[in-house]
This record gives sequence, structure tokens and C-alpha cells, in this order.
Amino acid sequence: MIQAAIHNKKSENQMLRQQRGALIQAFLEDRSPDFILAHSRIFDTYFRERYAASLIGPKLGPTRNPCAIIALGGYGRQEQCVHSDIDLLFLFEKRVPPVAVQLVEEVLFPLWDLGLDVGHVTRSIGDCLDEARSDLENLTAMLDARFICGMSPLFTALESMLRKNVWAGKSDQIIHQLVAVNRQRHRRFGDSAHLLQPNLKEGHGGLRDYHTLLWITRIQAGVRTRRDLEYHGCLSHEEYTSLETTLNFIWRVRNHLHLLTGRKNDQLYFEHQEKLAQTLGFTSVNGLRPVEHFLGELHAGMTRLKNLGEMFLYENDLEKRSGRISASGKRPGHTGLVIEKGMLNFSSPEEMIADPELLMIIFLESARLRIPLTPEAKRLVRDFSYLVDDDFRKSPDVVNAFERVLTTPSGTFNALSEMLDTELLIRFLPEFKNIHNRILYNAYHLYPVDRHSLRVVRALRSFNTADDVTGCRLGADLYKETPHKKLLCWAALLHDIAKGDADGHHAEKGAGIAEKVLTRMGMPLKGIEIVTFLIREHLFLIHTALRRDLQEEETAIFCARRVKSINRLKMLYLLSVADSAATSPKAWNDWTAVLLQDLFLKTAKILEKGELASGQATRMLERKRAAVVASSTTDKDRLAIAKIVKELSPRYMHYVPAKAIAGHIDLYRSLGDRSHTWSITGAATRDTRTVTICTRDHHGLFSKIAGVLTLNRIDILNAQIYTWNNRIALDIFEVTAPPDPIFEQSKWEKTGRDLEAALTGQLDLPAVLTTRLAAYRKAHLPGKGNPPRVMIDNESSSFFSLVEIYADDFPGLLFTVTDALYRSGLDIWIAKIATGVDEVVDVFYVRDFDGNKIDSHRMEISVKQAIIRAVTAVDDNRTSTGALDA
Repeated sequence: MIQAAIHNKKSENQMLRQQRGALIQAFLEDRSPDFILAHSRIFDTYFRERYAASLIGPKLGPTRNPCAIIALGGYGRQEQCVHSDIDLLFLFEKRVPPVAVQLVEEVLFPLWDLGLDVGHVTRSIGDCLDEARSDLENLTAMLDARFICGMSPLFTALESMLRKNVWAGKSDQIIHQLVAVNRQRHRRFGDSAHLLQPNLKEGHGGLRDYHTLLWITRIQAGVRTRRDLEYHGCLSHEEYTSLETTLNFIWRVRNHLHLLTGRKNDQLYFEHQEKLAQTLGFTSVNGLRPVEHFLGELHAGMTRLKNLGEMFLYENDLEKRSGRISASGKRPGHTGLVIEKGMLNFSSPEEMIADPELLMIIFLESARLRIPLTPEAKRLVRDFSYLVDDDFRKSPDVVNAFERVLTTPSGTFNALSEMLDTELLIRFLPEFKNIHNRILYNAYHLYPVDRHSLRVVRALRSFNTADDVTGCRLGADLYKETPHKKLLCWAALLHDIAKGDADGHHAEKGAGIAEKVLTRMGMPLKGIEIVTFLIREHLFLIHTALRRDLQEEETAIFCARRVKSINRLKMLYLLSVADSAATSPKAWNDWTAVLLQDLFLKTAKILEKGELASGQATRMLERKRAAVVASSTTDKDRLAIAKIVKELSPRYMHYVPAKAIAGHIDLYRSLGDRSHTWSITGAATRDTRTVTICTRDHHGLFSKIAGVLTLNRIDILNAQIYTWNNRIALDIFEVTAPPDPIFEQSKWEKTGRDLEAALTGQLDLPAVLTTRLAAYRKAHLPGKGNPPRVMIDNESSSFFSLVEIYADDFPGLLFTVTDALYRSGLDIWIAKIATGVDEVVDVFYVRDFDGNKIDSHRMEISVKQAIIRAVTAVDDNRTSTGALDA
């Protein structure tokens, strides 16, 4: 008997494994379009057969303590993905009997043996009612409940009692709970329709939005299946069709993600995206890489699902507490529009057909009143968008209305975003179609290009308001003063308009596209010139701030000559701040803000007062030397400091403030026989620290310091390397603050010990860093595998050669590059470490050991090859030799 049971168990295991394996193989070969339904049915059949063969189940009988097995959750909805949990309810009419444990073991043991995630509960009908009343999660599980086997009248009784005793009379309260939880989830998981690592289930635009819609309609209208959403009038035919298309695509992605990772998983991390794009059959199209094509389709679908969920909630007046500004006492300022349930609608479709300009006017009124369109109005905008023709686009009234929408501060509500959601923006600006749902596959752009462009507009409009997203006080002051807010907003909207072009150079091409758009709109030539200048140069300031030495007067002079006027500089600064802030936290942080403001102020000074003459510079240095000496309190001390000041190099004296010089001299005077002295400064509230190191100069010093900081997970953002006449090195590093403020002091103490060991030869940095570099081989962030590029610039600085390295970032990159520069016979004087707005680039100001620039073509080639060999050697899988750019 026991042997027969074991044999049956093994046979059932084998059969279930074979059935699932065959179904999964069919799915992989695109032969199972209804995979999740078929997968659910495999388990249905298994449970029915196991229950029928059970020794316990039949004994319970219809008269003793009837039992039924009920599917819950995704399994209850018959949406069983590859590695999703299988949730079951063993339902009893009366209290749960002791033999229920044996029944559960009989039914579930084979599944556990197969490693499947099976969750189960054993409850009576009374237990289920109590749990549904007390816990929303249990209630939603009951809403998804589906009978599998056992006594079906028991399940019917449970459904009836849930309706009568749980949500009858409390449906509004339960629905508002569902909406509140929905809103909290959106805040917790972010807007997956826009973030580039979306959560397919829990994020905004994920499957849980659909689940919420289904649960609400089950309570409101008795909906049982997805198909009922249309039959019960909850969705139109077009909306239901869109929902089905979107869900099927997300489920397909989710199942492939499960298979790729070998587990239940809903977070689409960067490391899986390229493989999924390949598996799903996406190809390059219109300049999009396969992964960008895939992500664009996914985000378009999740945006549709997000909009459908929001539209349903608004239409059923379920978002009263969403933070929307009340429409009480407000009136539309144009005939043909009405306010319904706090939202804007057309008086009738006939009014809109008779006056197509209402298609734009409704968004103007939406922006002015700060209330959304009704779902019906959005449907009408989509359905009648064919009325947007060339005459509509050129109409002065329409253009004026659009520009008012463009410039109206939005706060938490954004009419421009609704215009994009309804695709009226694309009809009005056909050029926008090329960037709609376009993904830039890297770690710095969190949003598709079209959404990013709208976020830049919003960031601009938020200056000098309570909703400021930049935290930039200077930007707020400049925006308040500028008379060209409209032109700035146009530049923000169109600054990336050419990123749909596969040929690159999007700033220059975007300026050309913008010129055509604005000419069509009837903008005066002077305004067009300003907007096209801003678009053409929108990366200029941020690139210069991140990649050039801001202490060199040449940098500010170069910027001033290119920008030409103080008004253009102010506008370009505002656009740069908004663009960076709208990109990601990696592109906009305290350090980036400081650099950009420093460049702006220095360039503005040149534009307002002219370039500094040599005589002025000499007098300034003399005054600074005197100030440093005078900072001492005794005559004896002043004599000692005056002697040290004579050892300070002119470059150091020119760029370092007098107060900082005094502090550096203190470090030097305490050096003695030690390997180094140092100081760490910076407010605990800021995310950067200034590390100043005083030591004896030697070749390769920067590389050692970079290695020590890498070893301690401290990122260098910027470095200024100074060598005094007495061969003392005074190196100033701007670095990221350690991640845990509680243990920051101990982190710096360990870093100091490592630096001591490295400088005295007791620490073999390359050997110690090997493990850290090996970890890179396992990392798969966006863009991994791109060949490194090296450029050498001998024109931008009179005193240094600039070595620019464009490469995928990884732990130890800085040490790898600086070690290669040292081995090439080059000293590093300035380093700009930029994980910038559009790609990672490190820039080094270098001279050879004799103090000369890289002045021969042969040496340029040698340096480039050395760097590329060093970087590519880190990853055994690299096959490219990199690019040697002139």
C-alpha cells in the first residue's frame, strides 16, 4: 500500500513536470498564446485528480464537514505565470478538522517536492468572513477566489455570505480603502511607466493597477472575468481591447523574466533587459537598439494601463482625496466647455466639431483651473484628433493657447502631460512622434525622451515656486527676472526633439527642427534665434562644468566667447539646471549644482567686466600673499609663513583662496616625517566631502590615492593636484560622502590607514583591488560592453594636455586609468570625474614627467593604446580594441 502510494506520487510528479515542461517549451516557441490560462488549468487538473484520489477528502463528505479547494490570487484569476505562487484555500463548512493537515499533505506534497511555491490556508466559512472583514489583503484574495474541486455548494455559500455580510452596505468604504492602498503603492514603487527599471506588478502602470480595477468592479458590478469589464459597461470596446493587448504583452514579458531569472520576479533590472529584448524578438528599428525598442513598447503599454486605471477611478469619482484642487466655484472661461464632477468636459461632441480649436482650449482651461479632463473628454480628444491639420497648427489663437499651457506653472497637476497622454501634443507637433516612448538605454536617463522633455518644462516652471524641483536658489532668482519665459519653455520642450534621429548630434539637428516648428507657429525671427541657440548649446555649460578645470581663467573666457551675452548665459544656465534636474539624481546633485553655478558666475563676470589682464593678475597674487602672511598672529609665525609662501607655485597661488592656503600651510607644518597629513571637511547634510592631502610628491601619487578611495567605496568627483616648489604635493579631492553617516568617522579612519600603507609601500593596491575589479565582470548595467574611447585635446589649455576617457563605469575604473597614465610617463594635475548627463567621461589635465604637454602624434597613440588596453583588460569578455579618436 505504501509502496503503491510512493509510486503514484512519483508518477504524478513526473507527469506534472512533463506537462509543465511541454507547455513552457511551447511558450518559448510562441505556440502557447494563452499560456497563463493553460498553466492554471494544468494545476486545476492536478488538484482535482489529487483530491479525488485522496484518502481524507471523500471521507469528509457532504453531510459531515464538507470541503472545497479554492484558488486564490493570480491562480484564482487563471493568470498563473511560470514561477508565480500557487495560492489555495482549503474551505470547510464548519470548523477546520484535525484531518485537514493530512488532506493538505496529500494534495500538496508532490508540488513541494517539485520546488513549487504553494501557499495555503485552511479555514471555515466563518473564518473567511472574519478575515475578509479585518484585513484588506485577505478580502482581495477572496475577490479573486475560484472553485476548483470538492463541494461546489460550499463555495457558492461563501460567495453569497461575503456579498451579504462583508461588502453589502460597506462597498464604498472598501473601495476607498482599495484606492488609498493603490495610491500608497504608487508612491512606494514609483511610476513604472517612466522609470527604466519598472516593476511589472506593483509599479504605476503595472499589473496591480489592473487588479485594483478588477476588484472594484467585482464589488460594484459583480464582474467575474476580464471579459465582463466590457459586458458590464465598465470599459468601452476600445478600452477593453487595449487592456487585453497590454496585459498579454506584460504577461509575456513577466513569464520570460521568470524563466530568465529562474524565480518569481517582477523587477525588470537593467541586467535582464538586453537578454529579454533578444528573447522577445525585438530588432533595431529607426535608430533604436533592440533593447530600446523593447523598452519603448513596454513603457507605452504600461502608460496605457496607467491611464486606463486613472481614467476609471476619475470616471467613477473615486479619486476625491488624490490632492486634486477643488473645482468648487470655478467656471470655464470659454463656451463649449463644462465642469462635471470637478473635471472638464466638452458641452457636446457637436460643439467640438463646430469649433475644433476647443481641442486646445480645453487644455488651456485645464491648466488655468488646474483640474483634469473627464475620461469622456479624453476619449473625444483622441477620437477627433484628426481635426488637427495644418490650418489648426498655424492658427494664432491655437498657438497662443498652447503657449499659455506651456508656460503655466503646474504644481502636482500637469495639463501638458495630459495633452501627451491623449496624443494631441503629437498631432499638434508631429515632430514629437519621433521621441514618443523613446528610451535612452543608460543609467542616467530615468525617463523616455518625451516624458523627460515635459519634466524639463515642469522644472523650469517650478523655479521660484513652492514646487521647485531643483533646489537651486540662483535659478529661482534668474527665472524670476527673465523676460523670456516663453522662449525658455519652448527650448525645454524641443531640446531633445532630434533624439529620435539615428545619426546622433541631436543638439545641432534639434535646433534645425525647432526652427521649422517655430517658423510654422509664426514666431518672430529674434525669438527663433534665441530658442535655437539654447537647443544647440543645451549641453555646453553642463559638459564644460563637469569636464573642464573651472579654476583656469581660460575656461570662463572660452564660455564667454561662445555664449556672447549675459542674457543668453542666464537662459542657458536655467535650461541646464532644469535639464539635469529632470534627468536623474545622478545628473543633478549638490556637486553638479556647485560646479554649474561656479561656471556661470565666472563666465558672467567675464561678460560683465571683461577678461583679466596680466597686470591685474599679478597685483591680485601680491595681495593674496600678503593676506596669507597677515593671517598669522605673531611676528615669528609670520616670518615662518612668509618663507613657506615663497615655495608656493604661481598656479597654486592663483587658484586657491587665501583662507584655504592658510589651512594648507598648517597641514604642511604638521607633516614632519609622516607619510601624509590630511583634512576632511563638509557639512553632514551635504552629499560631498572635501579631502585635502599633503604629502611628498612622487610620480603615480594620484593613482595610489584613487586606488585607496576606490578600495573604501568613496567616489572621486573632482581633483586639483598642486605641487609646490619644494616638491610638496597638495591634492584637493571632492568626493562622495560615505553612505552611512553613523559610521562615517570609522570609514575615514580606515581610509587613512590604507592611505598610510599605500604611500609607504606596505599595501599592494593592484593585488588588493583585483577582487573588486573581478566583481565588475558580473555587473550588467546599461551600456556594458561599449568599447572605451580616448581623446587627447591640446587646444583647450595653454599648459596641459587634456585626456578624455569615455568608458562604461565600473569599480576601479579611475585607478585603472590613472595607473595607465602614470605608466605612460604622465603626471595628473587636474581630474574631472563626470558621470554626466548623457554618458560617463573622465577628463585629466596631464603633463609628462618633464613638465611638457603631449606634443607628438606617436606619444598620443601610445597613451591612447595604454589606456584602452588597461580598461579592456578588466573584462575578460571584451573583444573590441576601443576607439582612438583624434
